[in-house]
Amino acid sequence: MDSRQLQKIKIGTRGSPLALWQANWVKSLLEETHPALTMELVRITTSGDKIQDVALAKIGGKGLFTKEIEESLLQYGSDIAVHSMKDVPVKLPAGLGIGVILKREDPRDALVSREGVRLADLREGARIGTGSLRRTTQLLAFRPDFEVVSLRGNVETRLKKMETENLDAVILASAGLKRLGFGHLITEDISEDILLPGVAQGAVGIETRLQDLPILDALMPLDHEETNLAVEAERAFLRRLEGGCQVPIGALATLEGDTVHLKGMVGSLDGKRILKAERSGSTEDPGRVGYDLAGEILEMGAGEILKEIYDAG
Repeated sequence: MDSRQLQKIKIGTRGSPLALWQANWVKSLLEETHPALTMELVRITTSGDKIQDVALAKIGGKGLFTKEIEESLLQYGSDIAVHSMKDVPVKLPAGLGIGVILKREDPRDALVSREGVRLADLREGARIGTGSLRRTTQLLAFRPDFEVVSLRGNVETRLKKMETENLDAVILASAGLKRLGFGHLITEDISEDILLPGVAQGAVGIETRLQDLPILDALMPLDHEETNLAVEAERAFLRRLEGGCQVPIGALATLEGDTVHLKGMVGSLDGKRILKAERSGSTEDPGRVGYDLAGEILEMGAGEILKEIYDAG
């Protein structure tokens, strides 16, 4: 059986506006590539969607936005799953794999401030909303005077909380704002030197059943090689550190010719210890670059920082 014998692909997705945007993007690309195929969106509510009043770090982090979608895949309720790669655990259930990663949007974090004030110019003691420990630790390292307020909810909800929670600014992924048409609200795309992005931030991946070769064959035209290689390096870094979604770990890989450059960081919750390192290597083995960089940062003391965070949690 090959992709030409497929008739329909059921696309598993969360129901948030951003998840639906991403799923519909994949749907339109597949319809364009395979006009004879029928596409159907299957909306799935995940644990992360149900629990909105508790910080992610306190309820398990990674897997909260993928577990139920992966169960649907394994039970043939859907044929593929569309994920924000930053939400995907480095270890996948047996029989499943990320077959394709689409072209990455801007990976940086974005500042949206009430008065259009840039990060460095915010008032002393400014209240900044974010749902990420990674952002929190780096913000406090940059400006210890900031008051960081924990936020949950989808993009639009977080933007509204700037008013309802009397915040000076919120920080969100630039990719999500731009994809949902809120790019004009961005005050500043924050330099990676201040806020190193989350692993695979801005990248969308498609998960499949490994034995479903016709589905994989149909998806392959959507794969973006440069993004795939960069994400592989970043996730290898995270895998060796055994980090979850809500641990202060950041990484960003960029490609130049046949070389992959990777920056990585691990930070303490109070922002007083930020460990950063960089490494370059061949695009033929981006995973090795990530693995080796993680080893370097562990030698710098990252293991102790992460242990303190896990013990505290």
